[in-house]
Amino acid sequence: MKKIQAIRGMNDLLPGQSGRWQYLEGVVSDLLRRYHYQEIRFPILEQTELFKRSIGEVTDIVEKEMYTFADRNDESVTLRPEGTACCVRACEEHGLLYNQTQKLWYAGPMFRYEKPQKGRLRQFHQIGVEAFGMATPDVDAELLILTARLWRELGISDAVTLQINSLGVPEARAAYREALVAYLSGHRDALDEDSLRRLESNPLRVLDSKDPNTQALLADAPRLGDYLDDESRQHFEQVCALLTAAGVPFEVNERLVRGLDYYTKTVFEWVTDKLGAQGTVCAGGRYDGLVEQLGGRATPAVGFAMGIERLILLLEALDCVPEAATQLPDVYIVAVGDVSAASLALAEALRNALPYLAVQTHCGGGSFKSQMKKADKSGAPIALILGEDEVKAGQIGVKFLREQAEQQTLDQAATIELLKSL
Repeated sequence: MKKIQAIRGMNDLLPGQSGRWQYLEGVVSDLLRRYHYQEIRFPILEQTELFKRSIGEVTDIVEKEMYTFADRNDESVTLRPEGTACCVRACEEHGLLYNQTQKLWYAGPMFRYEKPQKGRLRQFHQIGVEAFGMATPDVDAELLILTARLWRELGISDAVTLQINSLGVPEARAAYREALVAYLSGHRDALDEDSLRRLESNPLRVLDSKDPNTQALLADAPRLGDYLDDESRQHFEQVCALLTAAGVPFEVNERLVRGLDYYTKTVFEWVTDKLGAQGTVCAGGRYDGLVEQLGGRATPAVGFAMGIERLILLLEALDCVPEAATQLPDVYIVAVGDVSAASLALAEALRNALPYLAVQTHCGGGSFKSQMKKADKSGAPIALILGEDEVKAGQIGVKFLREQAEQQTLDQAATIELLKSL
């Protein structure tokens, strides 16, 4: 019988990897707690209309990448391709936005049907952060200061660069779009196939093109900054000034537009050159019109999402994963003979006295030699040895597996004191 395998682009997370995810998620959640952002959770499955109205029907995500199907009531539903629209829907539905400010975060899987490659999967995971009800540039700056602190705490600051831009209000962007289309339409023969398609559907995305000929053509294209309204220009200048005052370095990238229709004013990306083509590890911006677009009252908002898979790849590439994230046991209890009750009792006593200790008790029997091999393979620095003679004498053998030290024989209290001192 043929074995069933995982769907392409939807990967398993194995025990040797999960500790790294827990480490990253723990650092992020603790940092967000310190900035007083509160966690929100919402469903993986939403009405398709939510994403059509928020992301835009002529985007690649809606046109080609969403997992959309009819449920048993023949209603169109979609596995969430991103989290911002879901967060807005949940906040609006539960009355969290009217005359209130909210600072929220969430984490979990997102789904897009695209060619799987390193750092880009069909089921991928994001941590998202959203702030609602604040129109001033200080909250834009706070999110960027927050992420800069995260990179420092993860030890990857030197590997990431902040790029920022302003898209202006929709009216300013529409005027720029018209000028850009007029310019590019006069040079169709120099555009790559993907840019020709985007010229008709979402022309600002042509600015993202990786094609060298298109990039050369864009050197003489109209500049988005020349079309910004005064309010957006002032807002952007204040964001830049706040970042400078906070000591957060940045680059202004006038071709940075982001791929979703709902962005206005500030947009940003944290990028790295350590992961090849998939260089964006965190991105976002302001989306002041989205809540109203989805049926709520006009509410200013700004946020970002970071890809967990890409951040894990970056941590691994830079050797910034601490040893604790490998999930090795601190102690391995070897139990030889009819001593199961005693070995389990010892393990519980250690956990009571030293709650931070990771204790692995050998189960399943086996010879002393085979159990010591498993203790060594576990990665634990210490093996505690219990045989029938040790149990009768109230003693425990203490063997150091990672350093040259003589084996000791101690009672339980002395063993606990020894482990405390290490």
